[in-house]
Amino acid sequence: MPELPEVETTVGGLRPVLEGRRIVRVIANRPDLRRPMPVDLGQRLTGARVTSLGRRAKYGLVDTDRGDTFVFHLGMSGRWRVDPSEALPHDHLVLETDEGRRLALNDPRRFGSVDLVPTAELTGWGPFAALGPEPLGAEFTARHLAKVFADRISPVKALLLDQRNVAGLGNIYVCEALHMAGIAPSLAGGQIATRRIAPLVAAVREVLAAAIEAGGSTLRDYARPDGELGYFSKQWRVYGREGEACGCGTTILRRAEAGRSTFFCPQCQR
Repeated sequence: MPELPEVETTVGGLRPVLEGRRIVRVIANRPDLRRPMPVDLGQRLTGARVTSLGRRAKYGLVDTDRGDTFVFHLGMSGRWRVDPSEALPHDHLVLETDEGRRLALNDPRRFGSVDLVPTAELTGWGPFAALGPEPLGAEFTARHLAKVFADRISPVKALLLDQRNVAGLGNIYVCEALHMAGIAPSLAGGQIATRRIAPLVAAVREVLAAAIEAGGSTLRDYARPDGELGYFSKQWRVYGREGEACGCGTTILRRAEAGRSTFFCPQCQR
């Protein structure tokens, strides 16, 4: 599933195509993805000018001059194709701009979503209402994590993946950040010493920044809007490396938990 760096990279690829441009045509090739598309999507987007693009958690945001924000989620396999030379079977939504550019949202598994939300209501909108702070934002601090971890018996990995605690973190980057910080993923939040929390915040930020710089990680169907593949997977410290040697020489292990794979070094992470 595309995680925060992949969505950030996607938004960055869409920005030079959409920002400041007017949407002149909206083609919905099916009425739904994971859930129904807004029935008035075409009516409300056609003629609207894009004023800015952004991201919240794992959602991409496209603000318009009509006071609406077009919100998309890439699900498991979604990606935007810029100026495609041909239509593909799973191009479920196509946008055309006044500059003659085309954007096709391709999603073979249809686990993604498309919504149109009044911008003024975005903070309280259902999927956003209970989200925690952005991990690259000013509110993601050691003090915040200390409150999250206090007296908790849940594993630190589960606490970081809980979107109510931190918005946008996913399995790959939590595994990587915990390894960088030297913290075992199974360690209970309440057992993490205060002195270890600030380095964990720094590790989360460093891992995400490096992944965004690398264009994200390529897993299954994910690709950037320009068709290029993200190459952060070449920098993975532990994720996907079961049986290989950690930098310390110890064999990296994998453990399955709640349908997810956790990769870690039993020597480096305590």
